[in-house]
Amino acid sequence: MTALLAYRTALLLRSQRWLAPVLLYAAVLAVGVQSGRPVLDSLGWAAAGLLPVTAWLVRICATQEPAAARYVTAAAAGPARAHLSVLLAAAGTAAALGCAATGVVVALSDLSGADHRAAIPAGHAAAAGLLACAVSVLTGSAAGALCTRPLLHARGWSLAAAAVAALLALVTTGSPAKAAVTGLVTGSRTGAVHLPLLPLTVAALMACAASAVACRLVSRRGADGGPAAD
Repeated sequence: MTALLAYRTALLLRSQRWLAPVLLYAAVLAVGVQSGRPVLDSLGWAAAGLLPVTAWLVRICATQEPAAARYVTAAAAGPARAHLSVLLAAAGTAAALGCAATGVVVALSDLSGADHRAAIPAGHAAAAGLLACAVSVLTGSAAGALCTRPLLHARGWSLAAAAVAALLALVTTGSPAKAAVTGLVTGSRTGAVHLPLLPLTVAALMACAASAVACRLVSRRGADGGPAAD
C-alpha cells in the first residue's frame, strides 16, 4: 500500500490537476481568513472550505490514471486495493492542505473569542481546527467516493453530484461536517474550545462505509469500474 500511495500521489502532483482545487481553497481562505479575526471563526471557515476541495481531489485521483495503467495497477495489487489507494492519496493530500491552513489561520488570527475579550489558547485552537479539518476531509472523501468512478462515470453527473453532496454535507442538520464547523463558531461566541470528537467518529464511519462500497464495486466490476466482461 505504501508503494501504491506514493505512486498515486506522484501521479497527482505531476499531472498538475491539483492546481485548480488548491487555488480554489486558497481563494476561500483569502476571503474568509483575515488578520485580527477571531481564531475559531476563521478555523471554522477553513474547515468548511476543505470539504468540497477534498471531494474534488478524490474525483481527480479516481479519474487521472490512463486506462492501460489502471489495468496494470489493478492486476498487480488487486482492484480493491488499487482503488483504496486512490481514496487514501486524495484524503492525504487534503489533510496536508488542512494542516497548512490551520497553521496559517492560528498565526494570523486573534487568539480570542468573537467578543475579542475571552482568550483562546493557541494550542487548544489548533487542536480543534485540525480535528474539524479531519472531519471535513473524511466527509469530503465519503462524498467523493460515492460521486465518481465506479459509481458514477459520466463527468457531468459526477461533478454535479459531488458539488451537491458537498453542499448538503455543510448545511444539513446531523452532518458531522456541519456539527464540527458549528462547534467552532459556537465556541468563538462563548469563549470555549470544543473538540469535535463525536463528529470525527461519525465522519470516520461514513468514510469507511463509502470506501468499502466503492472498493467492493470495483472488485465486482473490474479495474475500470464498469460491468465485468463475460
